[in-house]
Amino acid sequence: MSTVEHLDELITRLERAAEQLRSGELSADAAATMVEDCASLATQAAAELEQLTRAEISAPAPGQDTLL
Repeated sequence: MSTVEHLDELITRLERAAEQLRSGELSADAAATMVEDCASLATQAAAELEQLTRAEISAPAPGQDTLL
């Protein structure tokens, strides 16, 4: 799975969790667990974004060659 695909999956999971939290149908314990899971997913998403950003920065711009 590519970084972008993994990031899309994390976003989808966060959106589903937000819907569940907004529904008000979760118990307090379940909601607390869901919030902890969301924090973990957000951390993973941030790492994926950082990886994408570093890859874009290190890649030469189109039409540019690396100087030797």
